[in-house]
Amino acid sequence: MGADSTDETKEIAMAFWYDVEKNEVVESHRDGLTHGNLMGPYDTADAARNALKTAAERTAKWDKEDEEWNDR
Repeated sequence: MGADSTDETKEIAMAFWYDVEKNEVVESHRDGLTHGNLMGPYDTADAARNALKTAAERTAKWDKEDEEWNDR
């Protein structure tokens, strides 16, 4: 393995995820993070904690942009 894979591992080890099923923030280096109920990765635990709010805000923004696009 090259130096790039080591750098990727370091990035993954410091990432945070929001587990939708368990409603908790987890760090990516923990075991058992292979299921599909994760949102992320996020740079901070706080950002992961706000994953659902961030997703809702982004969806609302995209919905508005779609509506504006369709009104052309």
